[in-house]
Amino acid sequence: MFILFWALIVAIAASSVMSVVFSFKSRRSADLKSRGVYAARTNICMGITLILLAFVQMLMFSGSTLRLIVGAVFLLLGLFNLFAGMRNHSIYRAMKG
Repeated sequence: MFILFWALIVAIAASSVMSVVFSFKSRRSADLKSRGVYAARTNICMGITLILLAFVQMLMFSGSTLRLIVGAVFLLLGLFNLFAGMRNHSIYRAMKG
Protein backbone atom coordinates (compact mmCIF):
# COMPACT_ATOMS: atom_id res chain seq x y z
CA MET A 1 0.00 0.00 0.00
CA PHE A 2 2.90 2.32 0.78
CA ILE A 3 4.47 1.81 -2.67
CA LEU A 4 1.10 2.40 -4.38
CA PHE A 5 0.68 5.66 -2.47
CA TRP A 6 4.08 6.99 -3.56
CA ALA A 7 3.53 5.82 -7.13
CA LEU A 8 0.28 7.78 -7.21
CA ILE A 9 1.99 10.85 -5.74
CA VAL A 10 4.73 10.72 -8.39
CA ALA A 11 2.14 10.27 -11.17
CA ILE A 12 0.09 13.20 -9.82
CA ALA A 13 3.18 15.41 -9.72
CA ALA A 14 4.22 14.43 -13.25
CA SER A 15 0.79 15.02 -14.76
CA SER A 16 0.47 18.34 -12.91
CA VAL A 17 3.83 19.51 -14.25
CA MET A 18 2.87 18.47 -17.78
CA SER A 19 -0.42 20.31 -17.41
CA VAL A 20 1.42 23.51 -16.48
CA VAL A 21 3.91 23.07 -19.34
CA PHE A 22 1.15 22.57 -21.92
CA SER A 23 -0.80 25.50 -20.48
CA PHE A 24 2.21 27.81 -20.93
CA LYS A 25 2.77 26.51 -24.46
CA SER A 26 -0.90 27.07 -25.26
CA ARG A 27 -0.84 30.65 -24.03
CA ARG A 28 2.43 31.47 -25.81
CA SER A 29 1.50 29.95 -29.17
CA ALA A 30 0.49 32.27 -32.00
CA ASP A 31 -0.90 29.54 -34.26
CA LEU A 32 -4.54 28.62 -33.65
CA LYS A 33 -4.04 24.92 -34.36
CA SER A 34 -1.07 24.49 -32.01
CA ARG A 35 -2.82 26.59 -29.37
CA GLY A 36 -5.81 24.26 -29.51
CA VAL A 37 -3.65 21.12 -29.43
CA TYR A 38 -1.75 22.36 -26.38
CA ALA A 39 -4.98 23.40 -24.63
CA ALA A 40 -6.40 19.93 -25.31
CA ARG A 41 -3.26 18.33 -23.89
CA THR A 42 -3.63 20.56 -20.84
CA ASN A 43 -7.17 19.22 -20.37
CA ILE A 44 -5.98 15.63 -20.76
CA CYS A 45 -3.23 16.08 -18.17
CA MET A 46 -5.57 17.86 -15.79
CA GLY A 47 -8.10 15.05 -16.18
CA ILE A 48 -5.45 12.47 -15.37
CA THR A 49 -4.40 14.50 -12.33
CA LEU A 50 -7.96 14.71 -11.03
CA ILE A 51 -8.58 11.00 -11.60
CA LEU A 52 -5.41 10.11 -9.72
CA LEU A 53 -6.39 12.45 -6.88
CA ALA A 54 -9.76 10.71 -6.74
CA PHE A 55 -8.01 7.34 -6.44
CA VAL A 56 -5.90 8.67 -3.59
CA GLN A 57 -8.99 10.01 -1.83
CA MET A 58 -11.00 6.82 -2.25
CA LEU A 59 -8.35 4.14 -1.79
CA MET A 60 -5.68 5.40 0.54
CA PHE A 61 -7.54 6.75 3.52
CA SER A 62 -10.32 5.55 5.78
CA GLY A 63 -13.67 5.65 4.06
CA SER A 64 -15.50 8.62 5.48
CA THR A 65 -18.55 9.83 3.58
CA LEU A 66 -17.13 13.27 2.87
CA ARG A 67 -13.88 11.80 1.53
CA LEU A 68 -15.82 9.50 -0.82
CA ILE A 69 -17.98 12.40 -2.05
CA VAL A 70 -14.91 14.54 -2.73
CA GLY A 71 -13.27 11.59 -4.51
CA ALA A 72 -16.37 11.04 -6.63
CA VAL A 73 -16.49 14.71 -7.61
CA PHE A 74 -12.78 14.64 -8.56
CA LEU A 75 -13.38 11.47 -10.56
CA LEU A 76 -16.29 12.99 -12.49
CA LEU A 77 -14.42 16.23 -13.20
CA GLY A 78 -11.34 14.28 -14.23
CA LEU A 79 -13.28 12.06 -16.61
CA PHE A 80 -14.97 15.10 -18.14
CA ASN A 81 -11.61 16.86 -18.64
CA LEU A 82 -10.03 13.72 -20.06
CA PHE A 83 -12.77 13.06 -22.61
CA ALA A 84 -13.16 16.74 -23.57
CA GLY A 85 -9.40 17.00 -24.04
CA MET A 86 -9.28 13.85 -26.17
CA ARG A 87 -12.18 15.11 -28.31
CA ASN A 88 -10.61 18.55 -28.77
CA HIS A 89 -7.21 17.03 -29.47
CA SER A 90 -8.61 14.93 -32.31
CA ILE A 91 -10.46 17.95 -33.74
CA TYR A 92 -7.40 20.21 -33.70
CA ARG A 93 -5.09 17.50 -35.05
CA ALA A 94 -7.45 17.03 -38.01
CA MET A 95 -7.45 20.74 -38.89
CA LYS A 96 -5.62 21.83 -42.00
CA GLY A 97 -2.92 24.45 -41.76
